[in-house]
Parts: sequence; structure tokens; C-alpha cells
Amino acid sequence: MPDRIFVVAGARPNFMKIAPLMRELKQHKKCFRPYLIHTGQHYDPAMSDIFFRQLQIRPPDVHLNVGSASHAVQTARIMTAFEKILERGAPRLVIVVGDVNSTLACSLVAAKFGIKVAHVEAGLRSFDPGMPEEINRRITDHLSDYLFVTEPSGIKNLKHEGIADSKIFSVGNIMIDTLRSSMPRIEQSRILSRLAQKADIRLQPRHYAVLTLHRPVNVDRKKSLQDFYAILSDISARLPVIYPVHPRTAKSLCRHGFLKKFRSIPNLIMTPPVGYLDFIHLVKKARLVLTDSGGIQEETTVLKIPCVTMRTTTERPITVTQGTNYLTGTDKRLIQKTVCLILDNRAKKGRRPRLWDGRTAQRIVRILLKRQKTQKGI
Repeated sequence: MPDRIFVVAGARPNFMKIAPLMRELKQHKKCFRPYLIHTGQHYDPAMSDIFFRQLQIRPPDVHLNVGSASHAVQTARIMTAFEKILERGAPRLVIVVGDVNSTLACSLVAAKFGIKVAHVEAGLRSFDPGMPEEINRRITDHLSDYLFVTEPSGIKNLKHEGIADSKIFSVGNIMIDTLRSSMPRIEQSRILSRLAQKADIRLQPRHYAVLTLHRPVNVDRKKSLQDFYAILSDISARLPVIYPVHPRTAKSLCRHGFLKKFRSIPNLIMTPPVGYLDFIHLVKKARLVLTDSGGIQEETTVLKIPCVTMRTTTERPITVTQGTNYLTGTDKRLIQKTVCLILDNRAKKGRRPRLWDGRTAQRIVRILLKRQKTQKGI
């Protein structure tokens, strides 16, 4: 009888991580029966539905429809809804990915039910207690029985926190599985020509920048938005900047009266969120990327695109030490200096980290198969 496995996803960053995992589990029908649980943390079609279509993820077996709320309320809603699902029939294992509220909530409920938890992308630490994701990561890791790690810093962090070696597995970066398998369709995207026509701006490969900006510390305060207005005005004077605007950022821009000001910046192309294939196409063809996100630091490293991360810390240090990532914080001078370095063709080249090869899902499932045989005495 195959083991029931619940794979949990809730927000945009999760979907790229579950796609290869669901495909690989499907290859072992005699051993595993995976059920996809969508918490509905991201419910906007532009942040959810389009990713399921483009990444060819089958419809969820269960949709919890929790929607948007404060961190506490959203986490509580997910826990309550997930508990009801487990009461109907507990799986052998719950797999969670990343560091969003859904990850923490479902891990906590599963642990209270005595169900084993596997955390994909374990061990990452920004050491910034002000980041909600940092809290989610730490607690999830200490609840988990399988900790699947992307980079050496993750192993070091987990051991430092007293987690047993037997629970820790270096498997590589599952985001890169999706990146590599999607590349033929990424290349076919026509997003660049569509945006150029709509904005009436000439956009050529390697002659524009891509921006993502969504973290509360950067977009929820008027002072931060004023600083980014100045930064973008300066950068867009040198080359066009494409900015897919996160829904919560759009609300903040409106609330603080900055939407018109941002739209008035010459060469800044603001667009609604775009799907995964279109977004990676934009990144792959860009001269540089400016971001406050997490996963983009990894994707740019593999694509060898310079990345300016406008944060003071990163939970993905290998993208700085081995990759193409620069940490600048929100210091205008340092951002300008780094952008000039890149535009003057003096950016570091970087290299692809070990095990970021597109076979992470295979390694994860191989470990689960080995443990399953051991537990069943096969």
C-alpha cells in the first residue's frame, strides 16, 4: 500500500518548489500517493493560478482558501483548516517548502498529530529577527524530521542549533529543477516585445534592468518609498527598468500617494505581476536585477545575471560568495556604486553552486524511498 504524503503549498514562492517534487513522487506510484494541499495564502490568480498552469502542476486535492490577513490570523486560519484535513485521515508524511506562513502552520499541526515533517529548503538563516520568514524557518526546522538543505551554510546553521546530523540532508536547490526543466518554454516568451510595445520604449536584451520590491520594511513606510523613488529615478536615467508590481506594494504606493510619482519616472515600466515563464525570461535577458526577494538571488546566480539585493542580510549567502549577488541594503550610494560597477562590465562572474543541477527532487525522493524501505523492513 503506497504511503500517503501531503505536499503543502500556499504562496507564489512555494509553487516553483513543489512542481518538480510532485512530478518525481508521481514516478513512484507503488511507494507514494501524494496529495497536494493548497492553503490559499496567495489567492490572487496572478500570484497563484497562472503558476499552476505554467508549471503544469495538477489541481490541488484540497484548497483551504484561507486568504489574506495579518500573520497571526492567517497562520491560525491555516492551522485550524489543516487540522480538520488531518482529522479525516492522517498521512505518513507532510512535506513543506520554503518559509511562508503556510510552511510554519502546517508543520506545527502535523507535529502535534505525531506526523513526520519534511522541510525542503531547510537551514537558511538571515539572522534578522525582524523578518517574519526567519521565525517561520527556525520553528519549522526544529519541528521537522527531514531537513533538505540547499547550501553548506544551511548545514552549519542546523548543527549549530543542535539538530541531529541524521535528520540533515544536502540535496541541492529545488528551484533550479524548475528553472532548468522550464527553460525551453522560458525562451519562447514574448513578454519583452509586449512590454516594449505597451510602454513605447525600446527594450533590448542586456539593455534593461528588472526590479522586484515587496518586503514590508521596504514598501510599507513612506520614508522607504521616498528613498526608492530617488534610487529608481537615478537608475532609470541610465537604462530602462521593468517593475512587476506586487499587489500589496501597489496598495502601499496608493496609500502613501506614491503611485503617480513612480509612474512618472522616465524609463520605469510598471506592470502587474507576470507569470513564472515570462518573469524568468525578463531576468535571463536583463543586464541586472534589483530585488529584495529571496529566490531571485538563486535564479540570477544560476543564470549568471548580476543581482543587487537591497537588503542588509541574506539567508542565501552562497549567492554572494559564489554567485552573482551583491548585498547593498537600501543605501543609495552603495546601490548606485554597485549598478555602475555592473554597467561598466566589472561585475563578478560567479559560478553555479554544487548540486544546483536540476536533480534535487530526485535526491529527495531517493532519500524518502530509502527511509521507507528501512522502516518497513524491506
